[in-house]
Amino acid sequence: MQIIRSIQNRIYELRGERVMLDRDLAALYDVETKALNLSVKRNIKRFPADFMLQLTKEEFDSLRGQIETLDKADKPLRLQNETSKGRGGTRYLPYAFTEQGVAMLSGIINSEKAINMNIAIMRAFVEIRRIALCQSDFKEQLKEIKVRISEHDIQLEGIYSAIENLLDEKAAQRKWDDRKRIGFKNEKK
Repeated sequence: MQIIRSIQNRIYELRGERVMLDRDLAALYDVETKALNLSVKRNIKRFPADFMLQLTKEEFDSLRGQIETLDKADKPLRLQNETSKGRGGTRYLPYAFTEQGVAMLSGIINSEKAINMNIAIMRAFVEIRRIALCQSDFKEQLKEIKVRISEHDIQLEGIYSAIENLLDEKAAQRKWDDRKRIGFKNEKK
C-alpha cells in the first residue's frame, strides 16, 4: 500500500491529464532516465501525443517545487534524478506519460521489476480515479444540501416575518388596551 501511495505522490495534473514524469518512472523501474527515453524513441510509434508529451519550461518550473519536495522525502529517487542533471541543472525538458503511455511502457521495458512496478502504477491510477469519483459524489451531495438549505432559509424567513407581525399586533393591542381613556366615565353601581 505504501508503494501505491508513493506512486500517487508522483502523479501530476498537467494539461487536464494525470501524468507521470520520465525520471519518476525510470526510478520506479530501476533504469536510467536516459535508457527509458531511448527505449521510447526506438518505439516512438507506440506513443502518440495523447500517451506522451514533453513539458514546456513553464510547466516544468511550476512542477519543480513539488518534485524537489518529493525528492527530499524519497532519497533513492533523488539519487536517480541527480544522474540526469548536467552543469546547468536538467539537460532537457522531461517527458510526461499519461496512464495509457505508462501502460505502453510495460511493453517496451520488460524487466521483472518494471512489470511489477507497472502493475502498482496502474493500481495507483485506478485508486486516484476512484477517489476523484467519490469527491464528485460529495460535490453533488453538497450542492443538494445547499439548495435545501436555501429553501429552508426562505421558509424560515417567512416564519420569522409572521412571528414578528403577530408580536407587533399583540404589542399594538396592548397599547390600545392600556391607553389613558378620555371622555366621560360611566360608573356602574
